[in-house]
Amino acid sequence: MICWINGSFGAGKTTLAEELRRRCPDALMFDPEEVGFMLRGMISPAPSGDFQDLPAWRLLVVETGRVLAQQHGQFIIAPMTVVDPGYAREIFGGLATYGIPVRHFFLKVPAARLRERITRQVIHPGNPQRDAEVRRWRLAQVDRCTAAEDTLPSDTIILDGELPVSTLADEVLVAFRQDGRLMR
Repeated sequence: MICWINGSFGAGKTTLAEELRRRCPDALMFDPEEVGFMLRGMISPAPSGDFQDLPAWRLLVVETGRVLAQQHGQFIIAPMTVVDPGYAREIFGGLATYGIPVRHFFLKVPAARLRERITRQVIHPGNPQRDAEVRRWRLAQVDRCTAAEDTLPSDTIILDGELPVSTLADEVLVAFRQDGRLMR
């Protein structure tokens, strides 16, 4: 089972994933963004500059998820923004063809609050130029990411991203227990 934590940049995906990992120490942390970073060094970038637009990225996310699930059989936590509904269907559907269910959560945070959080974040300490570039890119994605809520798969669980992380982790774990897929 894969716990996919979605939401805008600055919504708290990584913080929630870390709290879930703390509570489920046997869980595997799978960051699909790392697949994109790997591809950047191998193939030409997508014209958009977003590695999610590369079919190879989506395929490798599915295959990496499959390998982790089949070879390790553990609870997998995947914090990753995916707001293109076609890409979400492609990834979640690809995993489903291997019999790997994905429980999809979306952290909903108002755009103004996201902008505040992103502006305060330090992403690349020691490299102010790179930090500013990433911050600009993330800020430019806020409207697209917040609008994505209307296009998410129907079984997505929407979480209030302004709640304390402990409360959010409780909600995620309750959903998995209700599914009968988490024994903790």
